[in-house]
Amino acid sequence: MYYSSGNYEAFARPRKPERAERIGTVYIVGSGLAGLAAAGFLIRDGQVPGAQITILEAAPIPGGALDGIQDPHRGFKARGGREMEDHFECLWDLFRSVPSLEKPDASVLDEFYWLNKDDPNYSLLRATENQGKDAHADRKFRLTKRAQKDLTKLFLTRNEDLHDKRINEVLGRDFLASTFWMYWRTMFAFEEWHSALEMKLYLQRFVHHIGGLPDFSALKFTKYNQYESLVLPLVEWLKDAGVQFAYDTRVTNVAFDITAQRKTARRIDWLRAGETGGTDLGPDDLVFITNGSLVENSRWGDHHTPPEYDPEIHEGGLWALWRAVARQDPSFGRPDVFCTHPEETTWESATLTTLDARVLPYIQAICQRDPLSGRVVTGGIVTVQDSSWLMSWTINRQPHFASQPEGTAVVWIYGLFCDAVGDFVKKPMRDCTGEEIAAEWLFHLGVPVDQIAELAASAVVCLPCMMPFVTSFFEPRRAGDRPNVVPDAVTNAAFVGQFAETERDCIFTTEYSVRTAMEAVYTLLDIERGVPEVFASTYDVRSLVDAAVRARDGAKFPVPRPVQRRLDRTVIGPLLRQYGAM
Repeated sequence: MYYSSGNYEAFARPRKPERAERIGTVYIVGSGLAGLAAAGFLIRDGQVPGAQITILEAAPIPGGALDGIQDPHRGFKARGGREMEDHFECLWDLFRSVPSLEKPDASVLDEFYWLNKDDPNYSLLRATENQGKDAHADRKFRLTKRAQKDLTKLFLTRNEDLHDKRINEVLGRDFLASTFWMYWRTMFAFEEWHSALEMKLYLQRFVHHIGGLPDFSALKFTKYNQYESLVLPLVEWLKDAGVQFAYDTRVTNVAFDITAQRKTARRIDWLRAGETGGTDLGPDDLVFITNGSLVENSRWGDHHTPPEYDPEIHEGGLWALWRAVARQDPSFGRPDVFCTHPEETTWESATLTTLDARVLPYIQAICQRDPLSGRVVTGGIVTVQDSSWLMSWTINRQPHFASQPEGTAVVWIYGLFCDAVGDFVKKPMRDCTGEEIAAEWLFHLGVPVDQIAELAASAVVCLPCMMPFVTSFFEPRRAGDRPNVVPDAVTNAAFVGQFAETERDCIFTTEYSVRTAMEAVYTLLDIERGVPEVFASTYDVRSLVDAAVRARDGAKFPVPRPVQRRLDRTVIGPLLRQYGAM
């Protein structure tokens, strides 16, 4: 496997790899985006017949963290949403081949591209205070010189010097008090105690979007929720190709034969419908393992019931599977680094659906757009900066679900501090019913206090979800804690998803899941086409100059006039002037 850039490799069709002729059965553990993508690349680029591929999934439906469903007894619900951008190179490489379910003779990429051309994303209000009365719309980062210095130093630090370090160990109080940090932490769900290494990888990965942080102009979204817009068309494409889906199948171990020269997966064990079972693997069978899960132990409450909090590791889950696999060889990673500190990795989200028009004017007053226009509404999250829960909320294009009744809006809410006592509802978020979370949100939306109880009870339905491992991949780590996509000497297995290690990319993105899947397939089958490298904005002087100016809130650098005149006689002067640096 190798990396490539440019359209010479991007548009090439690889020939059928020699190993594809010998492949027996392929098993994919987990039907999250990584597992589904692995199947897609096996079929399209590896030319492995779909009938030889079986996806093993513990849940009754596919999709993993990419969810979005109408519960017939409770209402619409989604645990989260996904922000995307132009340079998700592997994601778009896959979805250019997946047919749209709504538009004839179009791919999912075509559909997505046209949608975002016709309705570009842009937020008119990124944060509020004082029950929606005070708005933060000036796009300023408010980074002091000390904070700018800390941020620059982090950007330039080697990965190995950030092993096991936390963000608050490398970024000082000035930075943590800045508006930049408020934008950053709420957009990406970082906490002060999370990994400084991941923070640095994010900075480098998205340096070309620093200017888009305050208004989300860098982002793009799907038409519907991620399940309907991404998972369903991909699953239909795979099924049409003959891929088999085995639901209610909890893989408990993948056993390896390990020698000094090679490590070969020889058996998969599972629980299916409560019965133990499994299958033996030959050297020409392949297995792709989703190790770890950000949504494991997700527990839903309802409008009148708080969600359960369950941080335990249970048999049949992906954490228990990773532990069983990791015990066999050090190169298979160290799962307990990520899954044993739920107090550092938990937050709670909620899906709220309006039942009538009474709440809509308060939403429109904040986002300054008609929520039911069918176009961009908030353009991303609106953070309630003075919320004790650090609550953020968003409304994507409506309808957010294809079956959503006309005149309703679906709102997604989350709180980073679910142990803190609310500002209106005097309880921690984790102890609140959906109705109480709705009341807290209505309070920060600016609804008159004497109307909140009645609207929370009858004008909305709110479904909360507790996720004890949702930011587990942000735990401080070092090299080797996550296994390489294909560890050294492994012959017929790979790790895919958010807890596999790849080069330069950053987790908690759809791109990361698809990238690890692509690298896994291309490595095991030796496919003669490059995997698109991570977009190299961190090496682009234009992106770096622009980001530096943006971080200074547009302030020019103090370059003496004689030096300016000399720079203007080179290509450097015009470049610096183009981006407002001098």
